[in-house]
Parts: sequence; structure tokens; C-alpha cells
Amino acid sequence: MKTHRTIRPRADADEYAPFYAGYVERVPDGDVVATLAGSAPAMSELLEGISEETAERGYAPGKWSLKEVVQHCADAERVFQYRALRFARGDRTELPGFEEDAYTPASRADERTLATLLDELASVRAATISLFEGLPDDTWTNRGRASGVEMTVRGLAWITAGHLLHHVDVVRERYLDS
Repeated sequence: MKTHRTIRPRADADEYAPFYAGYVERVPDGDVVATLAGSAPAMSELLEGISEETAERGYAPGKWSLKEVVQHCADAERVFQYRALRFARGDRTELPGFEEDAYTPASRADERTLATLLDELASVRAATISLFEGLPDDTWTNRGRASGVEMTVRGLAWITAGHLLHHVDVVRERYLDS
């Protein structure tokens, strides 16, 4: 498959909701698709050797388990992909938000093995990379509305890359250092 070699500049603040600024800021300058590819194994590498028992615990009462965090990363990335696809194809239909706290118990992630969750996350990331690699360059500035905010395809690529990096840091700092 031919891949785009265009290095897309960092998304501007008007290309995503202010809520996502912290995610975008985590992404290093350069080619965001390369960052998506390079960071793909980060969660798996971090959780290598973690027991199922440990993966089913949160870092504090009421906090998601490690398995739920991994599932959340896959779920959110799917939502970001879907938004990017719709906007890239010129669909101007406003998209609703999603309630991540409702997804978590419904996912029943703790009933799965950590390995299957990490495999799913890797598959989702591979699909994300394929989507963004295959988008024509001129679609990256296409805009659409999601969660009541105008965003661009490029903004969604940077959000997607930063979201996983954010959760890798959370796992490292709150789950594994405690």
C-alpha cells in the first residue's frame, strides 16, 4: 500500500475542542501518522508481565481497572476514527459525543484477558494508521462538528495520537508506580 509521506503540521487550537488540548500537546512535532505507528506498542510494552489480578484493579477505589483503561483506549480510538472518516468524506452531519463512563461497565473488560484487550487495541491502532495513511492530503483540513465543537480531520489525528500517550502516562504514573 502506498503511504503518504506528507508531514502534517500540528493541528491548530481551532481544529479541536479545548478539552483535547492536553492530548495534542503530548504529541511530538513531526509526522503524526509516524507517531501513531511508533506509539502503537506502547501500552502492550508497558503492561508486559502484568498479572490478570493486577490488571483487574484500579489505582484507587472507583477508578477504572487496567483492563478497562485498555478497553477505553480502543473504544475512544474507534470513535475518533469514525469522526475522521466522516469528516474526510465530506459528511457535514453533526455527530454526538460519547459517554465514556457508560461504555466502561458495558464493555465488561474485566471478563476478558489482558492479552485479548491488548490485541484489540493493537488491531484498532493498525486500522487507525491505515485510515490516516490512506486519506488524501486535501481532506485533512475538512471540518465537521462532534460533541458540539468544530474539528478537522487533522485535529482528530493529533487527538488520537495524544489520547493513547496520555493513558500510557496515566498507567505508568498511577497504576505501576504505586
